[in-house]
Amino acid sequence: MTTQAQSQASTDRSSSGPFLSVDDLQVRFRTEDGVVKAVDGLSFDLEKGSTLGIVGESGSGKSVTNLAILGLHHRKATEITGSIKLDGEELVGRTDRELEHLRGRKMAMIFQDPLTALSPYYTIGRQIGETFSKHTGASKKEARDRAVEMLTRVGIPQPSLRVDDYPHQFSGGMRQRAMIAMSLVCDPDLLIADEPTTALDVTVQAQILDLLKDLQQELGTAIIMITHDLGVIARTAHDVMVMYAGRAVERGTVREVLKAPQHPYTWGLLSSMPSLGGPLDVPLRPVRGTPPSLINMPKGCPFNPRCDYQEQAVGGKCSTERPLLAPATGHATACHLTLERQQDIFINQIQPRLG
Repeated sequence: MTTQAQSQASTDRSSSGPFLSVDDLQVRFRTEDGVVKAVDGLSFDLEKGSTLGIVGESGSGKSVTNLAILGLHHRKATEITGSIKLDGEELVGRTDRELEHLRGRKMAMIFQDPLTALSPYYTIGRQIGETFSKHTGASKKEARDRAVEMLTRVGIPQPSLRVDDYPHQFSGGMRQRAMIAMSLVCDPDLLIADEPTTALDVTVQAQILDLLKDLQQELGTAIIMITHDLGVIARTAHDVMVMYAGRAVERGTVREVLKAPQHPYTWGLLSSMPSLGGPLDVPLRPVRGTPPSLINMPKGCPFNPRCDYQEQAVGGKCSTERPLLAPATGHATACHLTLERQQDIFINQIQPRLG
């Protein structure tokens, strides 16, 4: 295919739909105790240059979803169905070799713990340059020069010297910057950031978030931000998806979800966070109970055993019928409470606690 034809094909794919489209994704693990439905019918879209924040408790399916996008699950132990399209190309069912060609070049991930994600046996520069060499065929010198360039881009001081350091010689914030440099060395179109500010102090956290924002503006990267911290989402994301028990329970713009949330689970997440503008004499209210078993899911709405408002739902459906997330676009919630009742509860009971 000629260069002009390839360019036209790429244009046709991009114009036919969103850059990343996940449709009815299901990820299941078979265990001795039963089948774990880690992701159960998840759908969402992401455009280039936009950031989607995914929030929820541990075990809600956030990281499992994004590992499925990258094709990093163990094939023999994992069953993945549904559709994942990246720039019009279907990823589900692709071989390991095909996905390896895309990882690093087309899509990349910043892993949660840079200390364990980086190899202690190789220098920072070698680890960054290896990805570049693999996808471009660059020489060792070219790869090292690119590593120095990337360390400069992410704000590492004296990059020409630090490129030969090992991970243990970097601070936590510098290791995170090195992970970002490694992820972006081939200028991928999709970047998945899994808790990129975990265990960092607030100053370094702000620097990392600003860095990702600047790089997105520079490269037009699509970003998925996985985090427990709604403050991080408020600062970085354009859209938000709240996950619970392997499904999306609320989705909308940052302003819609954080300023006027509709789902009781989202209310619980917000109520468990300290607020600078909230009343000082109101204690934090964590979500009661524990997340459900993904093997033996509760009947009806998975959140109903922990929900304080199920008795206000019409028809008592919370314990018998699982709510669906609708409509396909705009602010949506998977809840049996009517929209009018959701708004009334939020305005009169939840909002006064949040300030």
